[in-house]
Amino acid sequence: MLLFLSFLACLSFTVGKHEIYDGHALFEVQIQNAEQMDYINSLEVPLQIDIWTYAAPGGQAAVLVPKNNVERFQYQLFSYGIQFRMDVENIKILLDEEERLMNEARRKGTNKNGGSKIGFDRIYNLTEVYTYLEDIAENNPDLVTLVNAGKSFEGRDVKYLKISTTNFEDKRKPVVVLQSLLHSREWVTLPPSLYAIENLVVNGTDRDLVDEIDWIIFPIANPDGYEYSQTEVRFWRKNRATGYIPGDICTGVDLNRNFDIFWGDYSSNNVCSETFHGSGPFSEPEARIVADILHEYNSRIELFIDLHSTGSMIIYGWGTGDLPPNAFLMHAAAIKMATAIDAVKVSWNPNYRVGNVALIMYKASGVTMDYGMKLGIPYSYVYELPRHRNSTGIDRFLVDPAFVHQAAFETWEGIKEGARYVRDKLILN
Repeated sequence: MLLFLSFLACLSFTVGKHEIYDGHALFEVQIQNAEQMDYINSLEVPLQIDIWTYAAPGGQAAVLVPKNNVERFQYQLFSYGIQFRMDVENIKILLDEEERLMNEARRKGTNKNGGSKIGFDRIYNLTEVYTYLEDIAENNPDLVTLVNAGKSFEGRDVKYLKISTTNFEDKRKPVVVLQSLLHSREWVTLPPSLYAIENLVVNGTDRDLVDEIDWIIFPIANPDGYEYSQTEVRFWRKNRATGYIPGDICTGVDLNRNFDIFWGDYSSNNVCSETFHGSGPFSEPEARIVADILHEYNSRIELFIDLHSTGSMIIYGWGTGDLPPNAFLMHAAAIKMATAIDAVKVSWNPNYRVGNVALIMYKASGVTMDYGMKLGIPYSYVYELPRHRNSTGIDRFLVDPAFVHQAAFETWEGIKEGARYVRDKLILN
């Protein structure tokens, strides 16, 4: 169990890394009403807290608090009458253990697989994933096209795959779009995207999904942020944009608040906030690239799934809490996808919840899911993937390599169900 491993045991494996998190404490905060959540939000910048998960009334928010502000944070919540508990006293212990487990899995995988082969035994870095995408496209030229869609803020290539038996020329075929790692610290979302590629292209399973549907799979939508979370700051969420304030004291834009739909309504105009929405809609190149992908095929895209973590949920818009005209159909399709996942999930994770994002989580604006709906994509969702294997606390975002394959497998079951649902519905219509 991660929570019971000692600091000294981890230190020998990851000397010097994650030092910035030494003494950071993770809190579970009980939210009784909207005013309490608003109060937590007001503490974000002055106390430099990182709100990992927001919560609707009756839920629990997860908040990471810097060492120097732990006592002050507890005092503020106690004074405001908000119930809380410290879930993890020092998050660095868990980070060191995650690093140790990943290194161990990497050594085993290198000896076993070699080359650029992608497995589902750990989380792979940006270079490894891009090499894999290049190999897949090169070895399957009649089925796969590798697209370099442009450059990130820091100048990295932004790549995705198009999978089609007809090179996207058969306009009768629906298009399914799968995206992951728009939020860079949500590592567990990467394996399902790679697993989809493996099953559609390499393994040849579920042949109907390839013959009757065209696919766009975008494994790393935020390459700068992902690279930074891998090498520097594990819980980095945003992109790496600079220049918003003199001296770049705070950097980055929340890409999932940067889209041109209700922009700025339920996000932050403070660059130091984790939900900073940028200087305007599509101020960030990564968001513009995603929008271009959706625009190019929006008349044919029937299903868009944006993978996030954590929470065991399938959610849909609008982020304002209003429901779209086809909300009943969207809810019904989401239940089918959730049921498919629940049928194969591990016992210790809860069943998936389904519903409008504002009703079961929180209000949000400028999000990709809503932008897809704005473009006319009839089924546009966010999957919130569950926590790692046998977790008992709220150690969100941390990934146990032993859970990687399970996360990929069970999520793919939901994606397949959704893809077949929209295909069949299109045929009937």
